[in-house]
Amino acid sequence: MSRTLILGAEEACPTTTGTATSFTQASAVRLVNTDSSAHLVTVVETRSGTVKGSFTLPANAVETVEKQYSHCVFAANAGVKGAKVGLTN
Repeated sequence: MSRTLILGAEEACPTTTGTATSFTQASAVRLVNTDSSAHLVTVVETRSGTVKGSFTLPANAVETVEKQYSHCVFAANAGVKGAKVGLTN
C-alpha cells in the first residue's frame, strides 16, 4: 500500500507561467481540483520556462505529480490546489 507523506501546506496553484511554483523544491506534488470543471495543469522547467508537460485534471480529482526539484507548476484555475508530498511504501 502506498502512502502520502505531507511535507508542505496546501496552497492554490498559480495561474500563469510567470508565477509558477516549485512547491519549495518538491519532487512530488499532490494536486486536487476543488472546482466543478476540469482544468489544465502545466509543468515548466522554471518560471516562464519551457513546458515539460501538461494534463487535464478532472473536476474533484486528485493526482500526484512527480517532477524534478526545480520544475514549476501552474494551473488554469486557482481551484487547483497543491502540496509538497513524499511518496512512501
